Formats: sequence, structure tokens, C-alpha cells
Amino acid sequence: MGKQPKTLAAERRRQNTLSVVLAVICIIYVLPVLSVVINSFKQNTYVKTDTFAFPSGEMWAGFDNFIKGMTFGNYPFLKSVLYSVLITIVSTALILLFTSMAAWYIARVNSAICKIFYYLCIFSMVVPFQMVMFTLSKTADTLKLNTPWTIPIVYLGFGAGLAIFMFVGFVKSIPIEVEESASIDGCGPLRTYFKIVLPMLRPTMISIGILEIMWIWNDYLLPYLVLDINEYRTIPIHIQYLKGSYGTVDLGATMALILLSIIPVIIFYMICQKYIIKGVAAGAVKG
Repeated sequence: MGKQPKTLAAERRRQNTLSVVLAVICIIYVLPVLSVVINSFKQNTYVKTDTFAFPSGEMWAGFDNFIKGMTFGNYPFLKSVLYSVLITIVSTALILLFTSMAAWYIARVNSAICKIFYYLCIFSMVVPFQMVMFTLSKTADTLKLNTPWTIPIVYLGFGAGLAIFMFVGFVKSIPIEVEESASIDGCGPLRTYFKIVLPMLRPTMISIGILEIMWIWNDYLLPYLVLDINEYRTIPIHIQYLKGSYGTVDLGATMALILLSIIPVIIFYMICQKYIIKGVAAGAVKG
């Protein structure tokens, strides 16, 4: 009986220590975002000298940085927003549709070719983008994939690895008898997929969709290498070009546009974070 209170006290100390450690880690992750918020309302001259000071008095710039950032240069910020939205939505839709179909086929057709294709998709997840970026840029130019309407095909190739891995794991947990019953009732492969399989894939599909949207929306390097940046600019590229004469950068305006770009992602993630946990558990554990 004497050991139980000691065990409970040790467990409480362990939990308190863990809470403190996680709180410190959380603060470390939040600090960069807080710094962006603070400096987006600060005069440019004070961003470097008083980075972590709250804007007040002569430091306060109000919404001037936001206006300056959106009206800087000859390229409209709204156009960059539209290109980012277009690329993100189309790329995510292609990834979800084609990878879910491929994963269903891989999981149900137990052949050597399917296994090889599956392992190649997994292998693509560990290949650094820097190894293929120059070859990719040349290939995209040759195949005319260097526009906002065609770059989703490139994103499909890079996003297929993770998506197929998660979809295959979830499809294996679906009883095959459900599909056999649909086949007996006269459903062909496409009808079985859209009527039976696709609704069951919803948890994993939402999870993958969230992850892909966050990746594509914030991506800088791939659009910079593939797109004609004089004609097509996404939000990250637009922010990178906030330069004045002699290479000077208006840090206040830069922070303001960075804040505008991360707000939709933060709100979207906070709303949908529970689906990420469900989808990852369904796709990675059940399989």
C-alpha cells in the first residue's frame, strides 16, 4: 500500500515535467510566427533593430506595410493569389483522384508489377528534391509544363508517393466482400470505385488533401524553377521579389505579406487537424 502513493507521485512528476518540456517546445515553434505578426505592423527601420519589441509609438506602422506590399512593383499581388489558389486546388484534386485510383488497384491486384510500382512510389518519398530539380526544370520546359495550368502534373508526380502509401494502407482495411457484392449487382470497376470505394476513402482523402494543400500553397522552389516568373508568380515568389533599388528589402512589407499568406493555412489547419490524425491512423495503422 505504501508503494502506490509513491508511484502516483512519480507519475505526477513525470507528467508535470513532460508538460513543461512540451510547453517550451510549443513556445519555440510559436516564436517565429509571433515575430512575423509583430514586425508586420512595425516601421521598416525598426524591424532589424527592435525585432522582438512590440510596435508602439513611432514604431507603429498600422496597415501601411500591407498596402505597400500589395502595391509594390508592377506585378499585382491579387494575381499571385489567384495563381496560388489555382495551382493548389488543381494539384490537390489531381493527387487525390489519381493516387486513390492507383492505390485501390495496387491493393486489390496482387501482382509483381503492382508491388514494384508501390515500392517505387515509397522510394520517391526519400529522394531529395534537390537531386532532380535541374533535370525536372529542363523536362518541364520541354513538355510545356511551365504554366499554372500544367504544373499540377508535376505536383502529381511529387505528391503521389505519400498519397499512395496512405491510400493503400486504408484500402487493405476495407472488406473486399463489399466490392464483390457490388460486382454481383452489376457494377463495373469505375462504378464500384466511385460508388463504393471512394466514399469509404473519405477520412484518408481529407487527411492527404490537407497535407498536400499546406505543402503546395507554401511551396517556393518548384514554381520558381518551372514557371516563367516574369509572367506567373505564386505568393512565395511574389514575396521574394519585394526588393527596392540596390537589392534593399522592405522587411515590414515582407512580413505583412508573409502574414497574409500563412493566415489561410493556419485557419485551414486548425479547422481540419482532427481529420489529419484520423486519416493517418486509418491509412498507416490499419494497413
